[in-house]
Amino acid sequence: MNTPSEDYHALLARHDAMRLRRRILSPAGAGAEPWCAEAPQPYDGTSDQQLISEFLPLVSPLEELIAELYLVLFERHPYLRSLFPESMAFQQAHLAGIFRYLIGNLHRTDEMIATLAQLGRDHRKLGVRPAHFEAFEAALIEALRMRAGARWTGALEDAWLRMLRLAVSAMVRGADEAIAEPPSWEATVASHELRTPDLAVLRVRPHQPYPFRAGQFASLESPLLEQAWRPYYLARAPHPDGELEFHVRARGADGVSDALVHGTQKGGTVRLSAPRGALALPDHTPSADVVLIASGTGWAAMKALLQQIDAERFRAHRVRLLLDGGVGEGVYDAAFLEAFRRGRPWLTVLTAGQAGSSADPGLRAVAGILAQRPGAVSRQHVYLALAPEASTTDSARAVAARLAAAGVPATHVHHDITGMVRVTETSASTTRTGLLSA
Repeated sequence: MNTPSEDYHALLARHDAMRLRRRILSPAGAGAEPWCAEAPQPYDGTSDQQLISEFLPLVSPLEELIAELYLVLFERHPYLRSLFPESMAFQQAHLAGIFRYLIGNLHRTDEMIATLAQLGRDHRKLGVRPAHFEAFEAALIEALRMRAGARWTGALEDAWLRMLRLAVSAMVRGADEAIAEPPSWEATVASHELRTPDLAVLRVRPHQPYPFRAGQFASLESPLLEQAWRPYYLARAPHPDGELEFHVRARGADGVSDALVHGTQKGGTVRLSAPRGALALPDHTPSADVVLIASGTGWAAMKALLQQIDAERFRAHRVRLLLDGGVGEGVYDAAFLEAFRRGRPWLTVLTAGQAGSSADPGLRAVAGILAQRPGAVSRQHVYLALAPEASTTDSARAVAARLAAAGVPATHVHHDITGMVRVTETSASTTRTGLLSA
């Protein structure tokens, strides 16, 4: 008699074999999974958005819908339980947030597809396969029917299916497009330095080449918490020695950050996801002023950007850096910053207090660091990284709104706020993201 694990791997093998056969027999460019092939391209989701939103109270609250979804999923496919953390509380709340994102952005399909393609690429590190999405879809439909009861209609079901299949097809394409890169990278810890009792600077050396750009972030997994991931900014521009730097603050929640700060030593190992993020400088930037705004460990992204700007001095006439230590202890990496600013007259460094703001997550007086020359504000590019321990998504959006009010075009404000995933870490089970696992 087969064990659940043997049944699970046999199922995956069958699905992979069928996928390969379809690709071989289908015309070039075809081969989409049959369960997500109905999502039309291009797809105008406005009507589905209106229908789903109008009848959303039938299946609300979403957290209860999702709790029923997982009951069905694990009852039908018990081998999938191992993909999820022991506690499902965060996962259920997180997936509810993703559904709200999908419903709220269904009329902006191009933007949504790009975000979900990246999410699909990220899911490769978790071992998520197309067969898992098929099981997820069936469980969702059953949960929707149970929640809505007799008022459920075929039109509503079709709208939910189109929305889900649009999301899943984008994720599958994102995963397929990244097929040439590893799903994750193993790395050895080259150094582990405590800068404060709860903050560590880690240097790691990937075992394979790790292509990334200054300003991006990567998710890390500690062997102490397998299949639990959390994102951190890369604090060093690409360097010939291939060494990476991360700044990690313990959260006091027994999660990934605590494991990296207190349970990791030189010579240990970590696992990295593919890099991503919106703070990378474009390949060709006009000679415009650059403003860098960071709080807490958000400084890591700015450290990497400064190194790149210094190496490519054609990028900017002037750079202003606004820092908020975030928890009152000042800039923890002050020695590096002090050495870096010497001999670089193009760089101006201010703390939140010097810019006229109390040192708070909102960085209230950001306008104080913008160039005041006639027309200069509208030409500046601003890069924003407010760290999770010192900010929320709402406060980051508030800073972006203040910049817009000061005259900075929205297209010139760069940040990693997607409106889809809010990064939090309340326990070891809060570090996965996506439709299937979080």
